[in-house]
Amino acid sequence: MSLKPGPPITPEGMAALKARYDHLLSTERPAILEIVSWAAGNGDRSENGDYLYGRKKMREIDRELAHLARRMKVLRVVDPAAQPDRSRAFFGARVEIADEDDNRQTVQLVGDDEADAGAGRIGWNSPLARALRGACVGDLRVANLPSGTREWEVMGIAYD
Repeated sequence: MSLKPGPPITPEGMAALKARYDHLLSTERPAILEIVSWAAGNGDRSENGDYLYGRKKMREIDRELAHLARRMKVLRVVDPAAQPDRSRAFFGARVEIADEDDNRQTVQLVGDDEADAGAGRIGWNSPLARALRGACVGDLRVANLPSGTREWEVMGIAYD
């Protein structure tokens, strides 16, 4: 039985997930644990706001830690710099696109866990990223977005 490779993520994206995990585990969780321990020593816990809030916050942190641990275990780190065919848009590529009105924008195809549309990083499984996969400079690509169908021309492709 062979395991299916996990979802891709850039080395920078994995480092950010690991940094978030480490921060939660070494900084935020111990601080909340200290507050909960202090509040528990103050007597009646049923009406102790610090205790109740601290326990709730600790559950949220533990839930996020578990989620991050599961994600980091299944993600597959893909280094865009190792891409042999730099003439096509693949994972990690920065793609300059222009719409019908020649409005240009640059997007980077990244893992879904590190997507940030405001910063120009679009998730690998987003409609636009799926349309751009494998494109060459000069190709016209159509994406079915929630706002409707849009067409873009690929103006440039670069890898960091």
